[in-house]
Amino acid sequence: MTELSVLDLQNLRHLIGGYSTTHCKMTDYASKTEDPEIKKLFQDAADSAMKNKQELMKFL
Repeated sequence: MTELSVLDLQNLRHLIGGYSTTHCKMTDYASKTEDPEIKKLFQDAADSAMKNKQELMKFL
């Protein structure tokens, strides 16, 4: 495995933080809506953000 540069680590930190924020917001939005279709849309977005975050964490 190749070594990560400082810039690579900073970019990963930025992306992982963004996905973490997105996951939290989408989960919160899903919990506050009554419409089942909208709730599923937000929950799917939250799940996707968590999956992306976990994939990026593998690089660390």
